Amino acid sequence: MKALHIKIYGRVQGVWFRANTQQTAQRLGLAGWVRNRPDGGVEVHVQGSRDDVNELLSWCHQGPPGARVDRVDFEEVGMDGALTGFTIRY
Repeated sequence: MKALHIKIYGRVQGVWFRANTQQTAQRLGLAGWVRNRPDGGVEVHVQGSRDDVNELLSWCHQGPPGARVDRVDFEEVGMDGALTGFTIRY
């Protein structure tokens, strides 16, 4: 099991990045959340199997059509046992 906190920068707001991140995470069976950041980026907390978390991280480097990802920062963090499902936070 693995948990990551990810920050994505570029043109990532207003291009369905959060909804597509949620769909991808749900397809992979991951738990966590995604939200817009005040600085124009997108922030993700994701946890699940190592391979599936790594697949979502790879997806974040590309994003949905219309996005332009300039930079992805991430760090491994502790698991949050209270998380179930994958949600969009506002």
